Amino acid sequence: MDAVKEVISLLKEKADAKHHAGLKRFGIANEKALGVKIPEVRKIAKLIKRDHDLAQALWDTDIHEARILASMIDDPKLVTAQQIDNWTKDFTTWDVCDQVCGNLFDRTPHVVDKAIEFSAHGEEFVKRTGFVLMAEYSIHGKKAADDTFISFFPIIEREAWDDRNFVKKAVNWALRQIGKRNATLRPLAIQCAGRILLQDSKAAKWIAGDALRELSAPPKPYPAGK
Repeated sequence: MDAVKEVISLLKEKADAKHHAGLKRFGIANEKALGVKIPEVRKIAKLIKRDHDLAQALWDTDIHEARILASMIDDPKLVTAQQIDNWTKDFTTWDVCDQVCGNLFDRTPHVVDKAIEFSAHGEEFVKRTGFVLMAEYSIHGKKAADDTFISFFPIIEREAWDDRNFVKKAVNWALRQIGKRNATLRPLAIQCAGRILLQDSKAAKWIAGDALRELSAPPKPYPAGK
């Protein structure tokens, strides 16, 4: 049995029919899913560890959980800009998009360039990827300079008009997450939200209003050094 078949067999052993049916309640198409919960996928990833070639092979299966697993075992140092483009074009559900961004893409050297590039894309999930990368990088990019995130604010303002569900929620997430990164970025995010609130767009007003509710609340302690 080759490695891909062995991994798929492991995933099938953890499949849960109730979880599979429940995916649709969260807006996730389950036609290509096995019904494996994320904690179980992570357990399998820990057994495999890093394997760039296996990650690509798993991605090529087009199985929902296999693709999420691929993002957990791939090596960020080996991920090219072309791979990011190729995988992003395959996104059809928000959870695979978010998992891949948070497990892999935001740890590559291409994260900032791709966040900016994808933010102006016309396809819904590609555009979502741009803003999810901003949000996830604000969490995982521990050594990233504030200027990087400040440069995202004009982009967030520019795209706040987009009322497509998976885009506007990602724009909102990026704004909130950047604002929560540290005491320097928080007031700048609040100012950004204030400007967005003035836009003549229902989506923009929702993005700004929701962000302001969270960012205007007393902040939780920031990580050491922030």
